[in-house]
Amino acid sequence: MDKQEIYNYLKEKNISYEVTNHKAVYNMEEASEIDIPYPNQDAKNLFVRDDKKKNYYLITVKGNKRLDLKEFSLKNNTRRLSFASKEDLMKIMKLIPGAVTPFGILNDKDNIVKFYLDKEFLEEPKFLGVHPNDNTATIWIKTDDLINIIKDNGNEVKIF
Repeated sequence: MDKQEIYNYLKEKNISYEVTNHKAVYNMEEASEIDIPYPNQDAKNLFVRDDKKKNYYLITVKGNKRLDLKEFSLKNNTRRLSFASKEDLMKIMKLIPGAVTPFGILNDKDNIVKFYLDKEFLEEPKFLGVHPNDNTATIWIKTDDLINIIKDNGNEVKIF
């Protein structure tokens, strides 16, 4: 799904959302330079794989957090993790680096990506901002709606 297809999908499902259009951003440093309405709810998304290249994970955390993959791996009982290749990102989620988002999981037709969501997004105000499969916009969506979208697609969702 591309950006417009994500918007159409949300409308079809009657899911409310807000969009902020902005220049293309490829990392959190660039994202910090754009004016967004809810900077404390912006998400950082990491697409990683285990050392056997058998398991893929999308980890979504608050934008200002640093994530130690070794510590994450130990706490979540996974094999050693590292960033997935841009080829795997394109093959599995149909995304380019800099546009990684939970909405990319809708392109995961084999449901191999496990989604891990930072528990802080379940605290008030209970919404987050992620790209709509394109890094020139941010969609602000309720956390529960995003979780249900991922589950409805058939992918595993874990809160950490």
